[in-house]
Amino acid sequence: MSFFDEGDEPTRVTRPSRPRRGGGGGAEAAPRGGARRPERQTILVRQGIGIGVLVLLAIVIAVGVKGCVSNQKENALKDYNRNVTSVISGSDRDVGRAFFGLLNSGSNRAQDLQVQVNQLRLAADEDARRARNLDVPDAMKGAQRNLELSLDFRREALRRIAADLPTAQGRGQPATLAIQRIAGQMQKFLASDVVYNQRVAPLIKDALDKDGISGQRIANSQFMPSVAWLSPQYVTGQLNAEAAAQNSPVAPGLHGHGLTSVAVGDNTLQPSPVVNRVPATGRVTFHVTFANQGDNDERNVRVDVVVRGSGRTISARKTVPQTKAGSTAEVDVPLSQTPPIGTATVDVSIGAVRGEKNTDNNKQRYTVIFTR
Repeated sequence: MSFFDEGDEPTRVTRPSRPRRGGGGGAEAAPRGGARRPERQTILVRQGIGIGVLVLLAIVIAVGVKGCVSNQKENALKDYNRNVTSVISGSDRDVGRAFFGLLNSGSNRAQDLQVQVNQLRLAADEDARRARNLDVPDAMKGAQRNLELSLDFRREALRRIAADLPTAQGRGQPATLAIQRIAGQMQKFLASDVVYNQRVAPLIKDALDKDGISGQRIANSQFMPSVAWLSPQYVTGQLNAEAAAQNSPVAPGLHGHGLTSVAVGDNTLQPSPVVNRVPATGRVTFHVTFANQGDNDERNVRVDVVVRGSGRTISARKTVPQTKAGSTAEVDVPLSQTPPIGTATVDVSIGAVRGEKNTDNNKQRYTVIFTR
C-alpha cells in the first residue's frame, strides 16, 4: 500500500452520547404527578397495622358485651333467689304458722274457724300467684316448676280443710270422717315441704354454683310444724276436744250438773208460771249458776239460752272449760241482739256430759215480759 493510499480517509472518533435534557435540562425525567409511588412493603405494613387495630377493637367490644351479659345473668339469678325466699318465707310464717295456731283444741267455734282458715287460703292463693309472676331465668326453670307445685299443694289443702271444719267439730260418724279427710290433707302440707327442700332449694343452689355465684342465702321451708298432724287421732285432739273425749273411757262414779239459778241484772228469774219483767235495754245478759253434782271434774260444759217471742228466736251459748266435782260454776250468756218488747219464753239448759244419767234438773223455762 502506498503512502498516499493510507491517508485517503480521515480517522473517525466516536463520542459518548449525552443524555437528553428535558425542558431546562436535568437528568432523567420524573414520573407524571411529580411524587414517588409508595413502596409495596410500606403499604403492607400499614394494612397490617389497620387490621390489628380492628381485631383489637373487636376483642375489646366482645369482652365488654360478654361482661355485661354475664352481669345481667348473675343479677337475674340473684334476684330470682331473693324473690323465692320472700314468697316461701311469707307462706311459712303468715299462712302456715297462723293456720296451725288456729287449730288449738277447738277453742274457736266451727263457723268462726272456717272463716279464718278461708282467709288464710286466700293468702295462699296470693302466694301462688306471686310465684307464677316471677321473672324466671332459664337456669331456674326446673326450680320454678317445683315451687309452683309446692305452693299449689298448700292452697288446695287449705281449701279442702276449710270445707270440712264445721263437720269435723261436730259429733258422730260425720265428724270422724271429716277428721280423717283433714288428716289426709295434712299430707299435702308435708309434701309441699319435701318438694321445696328436696327440689326447689337444691336446683337454685345448683344454678348459682354453675354460674360461680356464692354467698347467697337459700331459704328452706317448714310449713307443717310436726308430722303428728298426719294422725287423725292427733287432729281430733287438737281440733275437737269433745270428739276426742268421746273416744276415751268414762271415769267411774256419778256425772252431771244441776241448774241452780238464772238472773238478769239484779232480777233473779222465777220459773214459769211466774211472770218476770226484764228491761230490754242494752245487751241483755243472763247470769247462769249451776252445780257439778257428780264425783268427777267435767270439761267443756255447754250452757244454752233460747228466747222465743214475737220476733225471731234468739239463741246464745257459752262453754265453761271445766267444772269441779261438788262445786258451783257461774257463766254470763249475753244475747246477740236485743229481744223484742213483749212476752217471751226463755229456756236455759246445761248440756249433758258423758256418763250423766239424769238430766231432769239440767234445764228450766221462764216466762219473761221484756219492757222498755
